[in-house]
Amino acid sequence: MDCTTFLQWALPQHGLRWAGFRKVRGQVCKRLMRRMAELGLDDFADYRARLEADRHEWEEFDAFCHITISRFYRDRGVFDTLRRRVLPDIAARALAEGREARIWSAGCASGEEPYTLKILWDLEVAAAYPGAAVAITATDVDEVMLARARSACFARTSMRELPADLVGQAFDQVGPQLQVKPRHRAAIQFLAQDLRSQAPAACFDLILCRYLAFTYFAFPLQQQVVACILERLLTPGYLVIGTHETLPPGCGLVALDHAPQIFRRGTDELARLGRPREPGEIDPRQGARPLFRS
Repeated sequence: MDCTTFLQWALPQHGLRWAGFRKVRGQVCKRLMRRMAELGLDDFADYRARLEADRHEWEEFDAFCHITISRFYRDRGVFDTLRRRVLPDIAARALAEGREARIWSAGCASGEEPYTLKILWDLEVAAAYPGAAVAITATDVDEVMLARARSACFARTSMRELPADLVGQAFDQVGPQLQVKPRHRAAIQFLAQDLRSQAPAACFDLILCRYLAFTYFAFPLQQQVVACILERLLTPGYLVIGTHETLPPGCGLVALDHAPQIFRRGTDELARLGRPREPGEIDPRQGARPLFRS
């Protein structure tokens, strides 16, 4: 049994999608081979037998499946739209309602995504909307990645998509790396949470769930994640997913013009929930309370 055959068996057993791991299987296979060497196992057939005999080994297997690719301003077109349209809309509404705006970055890895959002807010949105405040919650299952995120130190290579003027304004040189300035680290809370079983308690104006659930999770788990997200998404509110990712049907969200990865939940979408649902379609008003805990 080779690694590909093993993953095609193991991933669905664990609520994950082989299709999502196809391009990153080399990374996962290297981790698995190191684990097999630690256990003194000769091949993937032996490791399959180990998983079948020892349920605790699935926890080790799960850790090997964490994919942590992250960059500042990843997918330039998406962040351009967030910068021009979405963040200003959120700021205006939060000001009108006399509250702070709230953003959730799910699967934040080493923190580039939430820091990008905070830099954009501090340097551009706050200037256009004086008094507008934001609180960002960033969650990830990997404690090592979260420790890197909290350190706020990054190599320049992770900033190749971030506009140069923002790099110059938002970072301090610390040895060979650049560190996010303290003002752009404020109001970001990093939490260790597994999206498959946990989620923040608050409701949010903007939720980013990119290159995680809708790439790597099996379809039933994707549906549960969407229900959790919809339970926490304000109206109006925005959800951002990754390039080439798709949402399960029946979410009641509409993609923005020229921005198919950004979805809006508005009162017009909620009104359509009064129609009969298709078989298997999610009702966003019901949420996923039995599965997710705060």
